[in-house]
Amino acid sequence: MQTFDLEQLRTLAAVIDAGSLTAAAPRVFLSQSSVSEQIRKLEERAGQSLLTRSKSGVAPTEAGTRLLAYARRILALSDEAFRNLHGETLQGELRLAVTDYFRPGDLTQLLARLGRSYPQVRLNVSILKSDALRAAYSNGEFDVGLAMNISGAASSPEQGPKVPAIRRESLVWLGAAGMRLAKGEPLRLLALPDTCSLHQYTVALLRRRKVPYVLAHVASGVAGLQSALAAGLGVACLNESAVCDGVGRLVPPHGLPALPRVAFQFLPGRRGETEFVTRAREMLATHLV
Repeated sequence: MQTFDLEQLRTLAAVIDAGSLTAAAPRVFLSQSSVSEQIRKLEERAGQSLLTRSKSGVAPTEAGTRLLAYARRILALSDEAFRNLHGETLQGELRLAVTDYFRPGDLTQLLARLGRSYPQVRLNVSILKSDALRAAYSNGEFDVGLAMNISGAASSPEQGPKVPAIRRESLVWLGAAGMRLAKGEPLRLLALPDTCSLHQYTVALLRRRKVPYVLAHVASGVAGLQSALAAGLGVACLNESAVCDGVGRLVPPHGLPALPRVAFQFLPGRRGETEFVTRAREMLATHLV
């Protein structure tokens, strides 16, 4: 029976997280040539390309993204089985804060799966805006925080190579399904409150590109923003996993500025944190993809 090699899957995850074969090599304790060979063999086993290569590094293909999701689950189960058989069960109470932009339609299901996989971990989960999340984390209100950073945005703190992104998505312009923008009219912008970093980024981008707009609606959360979009009240800039029933991407040419990608990253661990928190963060990184 044809199966995937565990170490090749581990190498794939490391390469995608690091953004290049060279940067991934020390993470998996291999030379760059060995990493390249592992990926070649994995692509041969998969029967298709898993990575696109460019001068700026590598990115997963559509097939690579699909396989990465399976790889993280397989690796997590392997680690869990090893720890269980060696008496290293994960148990304790974890205070987790997650940005409300993170997979809004899937998060409940992901957390339920975590509960089934780690029944001895008691999760206390709060959904917050990224800026509020960072402030609360700095004050010690949470053990682990998962925030969103916008590529190239001045407000996005540099977290360094020790805090890789667990997920990357494109920002997209969204409206009601089938919506077309009316020519010559200001853009009816929908957004979260102006304390939201994505609100600030979107407004600054529109002003910089001299796109006329009016702030048509301010929602209190992503769910409210999705409802306003589906009702046809206007257009919003959101990450692609926020697409939901009744909401779709605006079809180009729509005359709006191109948008960057966002990275979802755990906030750096605190000095002196417990082994349980460190291991729990590692567990979350393999499940929340």
